[in-house]
Amino acid sequence: MNYNKKTVKDIDVAGKKVLLRCDFNVPQDKATGAITDDKRIRAALPTIQYLLEQNAAVIACSHLGKPKGEWKESLTLAPVAKRLSELLGKDVIFAKDIVGEDAKAKAAALQPGQIMLLENLRFDKREEKNDPEFAKELASMAEVYVSDAFGTVHRAHASTAGVAAYLPAVSGFLIGKELEIMGKALEDPARPFVAVLGGAKVSDKINVINNLLEKADTIIIGGGMAYTFKKAQGHTIGKSLLEEDKLDYAKEMMAKAEAKGVKFLLPTDHLCAAEFSKDAAPVATGEDIPDDLMGMDIGSKTTEAFSAAVKGAGTVVWNGPMGVFEFPAFAEGTKAMAKALAESGAVTIVGGGDSAAAVEQLGFGDKMTHISTGGGASLEFLEGKELPGVACLLDK
Repeated sequence: MNYNKKTVKDIDVAGKKVLLRCDFNVPQDKATGAITDDKRIRAALPTIQYLLEQNAAVIACSHLGKPKGEWKESLTLAPVAKRLSELLGKDVIFAKDIVGEDAKAKAAALQPGQIMLLENLRFDKREEKNDPEFAKELASMAEVYVSDAFGTVHRAHASTAGVAAYLPAVSGFLIGKELEIMGKALEDPARPFVAVLGGAKVSDKINVINNLLEKADTIIIGGGMAYTFKKAQGHTIGKSLLEEDKLDYAKEMMAKAEAKGVKFLLPTDHLCAAEFSKDAAPVATGEDIPDDLMGMDIGSKTTEAFSAAVKGAGTVVWNGPMGVFEFPAFAEGTKAMAKALAESGAVTIVGGGDSAAAVEQLGFGDKMTHISTGGGASLEFLEGKELPGVACLLDK
């Protein structure tokens, strides 16, 4: 996969109509429809403002939720257009359809320095099917395509990959940063390169572990997925999360790490509870977990060992919390990991989803080199997979 892609700065957009794919998939209040977190809209502003300053006419587009090709009033992008207008301090023209009469008329009339937003792309079932006719219609409104929705680049949809067959395609600043920082971490990392992997399931991270065993110096495993590895080592794990069908895989990965000289760190003590509840009393155990308890977080000795492994790192990639961080009594391991990354002096990259939420929530967000904007996309990136929404962009 080539990560060296052209960005908006590598082409001339002055006076041109630009189809800009954003990620405006924002959380909303179910009752009122009000946007409860506008972070994704704010994240798109640098690219939008740059295009407008360059005198481009911007046709923004995005999906919202999962309407499955049906028109749903609750998933209209109208509130996004309103919020974007407020943030930009200028009128955002809103199209009532995607490639229909309203959108095409408004796109045709759009002047340089103006911006419009199309209705929810997924109201048209052809979007997720990457239908070439739909992609062609989208592309027909513009002269250049700019992709800036990293959260969707692992999907081959009409607006993320299909349109690139009809327009010159480059990345916006968000994707540009992801490719530059994460691409470098995987291709040419400052060493030692430490990967910290957590989360509930081994199955979610199989390909990630496999790919990182070829690249990392140390792999740290925490979270629910660690218990399958502990069981594979012959330890008792009580009522902890277990993927029985992944025990052989866990053994295989540990053997592969040993053969490659990659340090493979697993918890050596645990913080447990009798039940999965935020009110459950924490019980500290050693390496073996009694039958009546389940692992909920890494223990204090493990926390020290994991933090020490991060301390001297040159690059750290973190994907997945160390425990049930949403329960305050079991958030210490994740908190300590975030603190260790923040103080490490390394290039620190936090994969999307839960680990990004944890780092922000615990107040360490501004201490990280990069927090990825895409959960599934950043995972597939770490797996070394080709991402359709990146592969379609012009190479530098």
